[in-house]
Amino acid sequence: MTPRIILASQSPRRRELLALIGIPHEVRPADIDETPLPDELPVPHAERLARAKAHALAEHESGAVVIAADTIVVIDGDILGKPRDEGDARSMLARLSGRMHTVYTAIAVARGHQTESAVEAVEVTFRHLSAAEIADYVATGEPMDKAGAYGIQGFGATIVERVDGDYFSVMGLGLRRLVELLGRVGLTYHFGRPITG
Repeated sequence: MTPRIILASQSPRRRELLALIGIPHEVRPADIDETPLPDELPVPHAERLARAKAHALAEHESGAVVIAADTIVVIDGDILGKPRDEGDARSMLARLSGRMHTVYTAIAVARGHQTESAVEAVEVTFRHLSAAEIADYVATGEPMDKAGAYGIQGFGATIVERVDGDYFSVMGLGLRRLVELLGRVGLTYHFGRPITG
């Protein structure tokens, strides 16, 4: 039996990645408060949000499998979320310029009363960016809806010097980890054929 799969995200990148590996799905973004809790560390924060997004839909979608994710960028212990405005985006990019940061992507898969989750950590290093390059990149609009103010699958690919870890996690959905989590809730991924379980 092929389960109904819901992606609890409006991210075009996540939709593209599910399509890439042949997983048909519906898109139903989860509306939750993403504010960090007091003294909440980055990894627990990302995992809590992914699980909360999955639960928000799973409790109303009996029989469906809900996939949710949350991606954050961390440097010097600080979480860089989506920029508030262009000035904030320029500030984030200047801080990341010429340095290594960590991208954490948490994935949660909910099926019935069972939720499985995991967090993937990837180290990303930027080349040095001039103020003019930062301004030009921000002017494209690409940084404005992305954690850390960049997208590795777009223009931002030209500013990344090195990726140590799962590239797809930096895009927002680690596919190897996703297949593992689907297995943990009793589903089997088949190459080129529908998921069963």
